[in-house]
Amino acid sequence: MDRLRLRTVLGNHRHVQALKSGALRSNLFDLDVIEFAPTNAAFKPMVRQQAFDVCEMAVVTYLMARAHGKPLVLLPAVMLGRFQHGHALYRADRGTLAPRDLEGKRVGIRSFTTTTGAWMRGILANDHGVNLDKVDWVTFEDPHVAEYVDRTERAPKGRSIIQMLKDGELDAVLGETSSDSALKPLFADPAGEAARWYRRHGVVPINHLVVVTERLAASRPDVVRELYDLLKRSKATAEPPGAPDLLPFGVEANRKPLELIIDYCVQQALIPRRLQVDELFDDATRDLN
Repeated sequence: MDRLRLRTVLGNHRHVQALKSGALRSNLFDLDVIEFAPTNAAFKPMVRQQAFDVCEMAVVTYLMARAHGKPLVLLPAVMLGRFQHGHALYRADRGTLAPRDLEGKRVGIRSFTTTTGAWMRGILANDHGVNLDKVDWVTFEDPHVAEYVDRTERAPKGRSIIQMLKDGELDAVLGETSSDSALKPLFADPAGEAARWYRRHGVVPINHLVVVTERLAASRPDVVRELYDLLKRSKATAEPPGAPDLLPFGVEANRKPLELIIDYCVQQALIPRRLQVDELFDDATRDLN
């Protein structure tokens, strides 16, 4: 068969450098790597036009795309995983703000459909009893999936989320970090809170995985499986084993975090129906481990 060239978007992660640089290569295909900064700028054209053959993608974007019938297939290859508790801020001069205090407050987030936002809202609702419907959400960007109707308040065009927080126009923000001494983390001990959350749930929140077009998966399942193998080998060359593994590979390794983020997406009405983990994959990817 002809050697393929795959239009590919992957972030500048240490664990994919061997693949992106060509140090790891396939006999079946070459990667035509297209750089996006930030990587999430590639999500919208991938969802809406399938602009690439292979693309890193936020898991909530993929779940929403899949629920609306977009012809994309998931690879169980995590590109970014992290605990989320440090990604929430408020102004230090306004007294202590605890998670339950967010009810009745104006909370900013880049887009209501960001994966970090979905994880954080799930944590706030399910672990801290926050009624998300009592929070006034202010957003700055449209969702990647056009079918989703965003009913949040939109920030004035050109305004910065951090500046609006510092100016007192927002009470808190999700999905952001800052070294500014004027801002404090919503969780006073984010690392300790994350450790307790992990002991409770046994899940590493996954942010980004890899998707391919249905066209590629159907026509060249051998290529898709080899791509996964190279991603896995590239990770092995760069990442010393750790516990917990922030970059789990394989369907079974990702089943529990996928089930949990699906639950959160259903609770937050980000997807119109509950997806099953196995339907996120196809015959080329469902048995990858």
